[in-house]
Amino acid sequence: MKLINDPSDVVTELIEGMVETYPNLQYLNGFPEVKVVLRADVYKGTFDKVAIISGGGSGHEPAHAGFVGVGMLTAAVCGDIFTSPSVNAVLAAIRAVTGPPGCLLIVKNYTGDRLNFGLAAEQAKAEGFKVEMVIVGDDCALPPPRGVAGRRGLAGTLFVHKVAGSAADVGLSLSEVTAEAARVAELVGTMGVALSVCTIPGQVTSDRLDFGKMELGLGIHGEPGAVVADIQPVDVIVTHVLKQILSLDTQYVPITRGSRVALMVNGLGATPLMELMIVAGKAVAQLQLDYGLAVERVYTGSFMTSLDMKGFSLSVLKVDDSILSRLDSPTRAPAWPVAVDGPRPQTTIPVDLPQGPSSLDRIPCRPEELSPQGQVLQIAIQVGAEAVMKLKDALNDWDSKVGDADCGTTMYKGAVAVLEDLKKHYPLNDAAETVNEIGVSIRRVMGGTSGVLYDIFCKAAYASLKEKSSSIVSAKNWADALDAAVSAVSKYGGASMGYRTMLDALIPAAVCLQEKLSLGEDAARAFLSAAEAAYKGAESTVTMQAQAGRSSYIAPEILLTVPDPGAMAAATWFREAATAVANRITNNITFYAEGEALRVHLNKRISCIYRSFQHFTRVYLKHRLNCDSQSLRMRTVSICRKIILFYGQRLPDMLWLYIQCFALKKCKYSNMHTS
Repeated sequence: MKLINDPSDVVTELIEGMVETYPNLQYLNGFPEVKVVLRADVYKGTFDKVAIISGGGSGHEPAHAGFVGVGMLTAAVCGDIFTSPSVNAVLAAIRAVTGPPGCLLIVKNYTGDRLNFGLAAEQAKAEGFKVEMVIVGDDCALPPPRGVAGRRGLAGTLFVHKVAGSAADVGLSLSEVTAEAARVAELVGTMGVALSVCTIPGQVTSDRLDFGKMELGLGIHGEPGAVVADIQPVDVIVTHVLKQILSLDTQYVPITRGSRVALMVNGLGATPLMELMIVAGKAVAQLQLDYGLAVERVYTGSFMTSLDMKGFSLSVLKVDDSILSRLDSPTRAPAWPVAVDGPRPQTTIPVDLPQGPSSLDRIPCRPEELSPQGQVLQIAIQVGAEAVMKLKDALNDWDSKVGDADCGTTMYKGAVAVLEDLKKHYPLNDAAETVNEIGVSIRRVMGGTSGVLYDIFCKAAYASLKEKSSSIVSAKNWADALDAAVSAVSKYGGASMGYRTMLDALIPAAVCLQEKLSLGEDAARAFLSAAEAAYKGAESTVTMQAQAGRSSYIAPEILLTVPDPGAMAAATWFREAATAVANRITNNITFYAEGEALRVHLNKRISCIYRSFQHFTRVYLKHRLNCDSQSLRMRTVSICRKIILFYGQRLPDMLWLYIQCFALKKCKYSNMHTS
């Protein structure tokens, strides 16, 4: 489907919209046959500079009318979709803008354009106008010879427009402008790649290109490419395209190692600017490193398209100071890219990150030995992050219906960063600092609203935990921290319970945890109950009408089909983390209960041994005057051995070893005081 009225009116309505948008443009009153866009400041027969006229079939917007303006084209002749304009239309353009200095026609090398512009030129000459024509054939997809048809005219034609327009603007003669335009036409090469075919208004889209395929070396009129191949990574595609353009076998362009070039990365109509910029980065790197070229200018955008075709073309122009000055000269053509003129650094070095107060502090690091609390915290963080990673596809699927389809990807990035930093950077024995560092990890990689909200969540929890005096974090401390974190997210995010957000999972969890602990329930059961409350809260969002976030713009009937992705993500990590904590608490209770019984048992035996030593010490003191020191020491050792053997036979091996060490220490203590 297309946003049009009658398919036969799309070009005239396009022109009407353009002149309403750009006040420096006007059109000739000759619809439907004559469709000419011209500069509003140029009047018939009075223009005192060489007029630059180009054009061709429509469907390539912004070319050609978008390049009409001071410093580029004086007029653009528009044909119907992918159809050359008529002779009468071209002749009307010549008559409308050509003054005594004459005009230059810049024509892409297609048979219809050559014939119609050529015939119009001859007719204009017969009427007394000075007219010259430059034909541009910059296609490098196919090897020579190309026969009568020759190489097709593609996006490289825009370089010719710019140089000729600049030369005319400074007052050069028709012959001088023509010479500069012809020279640039010989120095540029272009090749295109398509990932889809285009759809002509009023027609059915062709199915010639299967899914996962691409066409290499296509034109701009929907015609098939030279080669059909499987879609490859952009690095591979760029390598192939540049190899064709700069081929030493065809020698289409006289570019050799050490040459200076300008690069144009042109979208074919439906290629996002993100992808075009990726292509630009890869192409510049390869031109510099693989071909040894100095890339002086880079122009990236959609300049000469093929309706809604997905793909791009690369144009490489050999430049010198003269050509660069023409490319950099000012123009009021609305579609020519701005902010790309001037010297371009050959090496782009990222600027160092400015250091803030926090980055001046010591970088947190993982302790060599974890305390029991640190071990619990590590397990909770790990299982929570892993659960979020497993939920990636489901979150993206839900978000595709109620958001921008990236919730799972965003949360996945955060979880990966947390797990990576968990290995080296989290000071796990310090709960408050660990929570703070989790926020730092998330902020570093998670964009959008989610990243900010989770960072706020962690900062508020950190502040709450930092206020406690004890180094051991109790269940009540964690409950208070969760309360503080939820309140901060609500305050700065503007949402609350029932708004269909992550808070619909976290608020029930926080309330439940506080209630259970205040009633005296043990921490393990309290955490499990809070986890269940979080998940029920998230599931309940399927019945809610959104009042915050992108979901608030979605139709209510769509919202009723899926739960809120943010709430499900929050419930998932909280449930897994809380369950892990509860299980660890339960295990510890059992361990400590057994340990307490063991400790009591051990203390009874140690106390008995200690009382024995007290008795023997008194005996030693009583008889000290009746025996020498050597005899006293021998008696002490003998008695101690008997005590150790007596108790050692009645205790388990581990206790026997412990008591043996304890008794020997007491023996040394007694000897010290009796010697």
